[in-house]
Amino acid sequence: MTKLSVNINKIATLRNSRGGNVPNLIKVAKDLQQFGAQGITIHPRPDERHIKYQDALDLKPIVYTEYNIEGNPIKKFMDLVLEIKPTQVTLVPDADDAITSNAGWDTIKHKDFLIDIIAECKRHDIRTSIFVDPVIQMVEGAKETGTDRIELYTEEFAKQYELGNEKGIQSYITAAIKANELGLGINAGHDLSLENIKFFKENIPNLLEVSIGHALISESIYLGIENVVNMYLQKLK
Repeated sequence: MTKLSVNINKIATLRNSRGGNVPNLIKVAKDLQQFGAQGITIHPRPDERHIKYQDALDLKPIVYTEYNIEGNPIKKFMDLVLEIKPTQVTLVPDADDAITSNAGWDTIKHKDFLIDIIAECKRHDIRTSIFVDPVIQMVEGAKETGTDRIELYTEEFAKQYELGNEKGIQSYITAAIKANELGLGINAGHDLSLENIKFFKENIPNLLEVSIGHALISESIYLGIENVVNMYLQKLK
């Protein structure tokens, strides 16, 4: 079975928008694991606009499944990762002002940089994954960095699937086959949802883990809203 790691950045965004501690990020992480999620993902950014660096520290003792920390490996981020020693670090080449991740690594151009970062993580027994586009050369380049896994950046697949173009998955299948040949583990994430996840899973060989946040939280709000409205109506009778 492919593991589900839930990205809780959106919970932190909602909390931060109002101040205080509602929703409670720690309780949500605990509950998600009790509900069956096999991992918790966070993506702290330098401006801490959603996940705060203190959140990452506070989550450490309560995440008993897989703890995955994503981010651009600037010094502040790497200091945090090496202090926490999560199950996995996912390296993402996003700019400081990026709203969300929008591209995979050029694993050829940044090979030496990634080799150094990954070696440091491995010295601390942290599994490594790097964000890549579904391009054969980038997968081959990832192998040269020494990473344990790649995370396929799935935004384009999701766009094509929504348009009814199921052939949009072909480059991901090809990339996954190459990753399997090279002995790289395969994760995936970005815009995966209830609508497209089954098709993606059925077509990607040896998909180990998906990280889903925005869609899962949005779907949870919508699928739960009728129940909550009726609970309020009952209390107001």
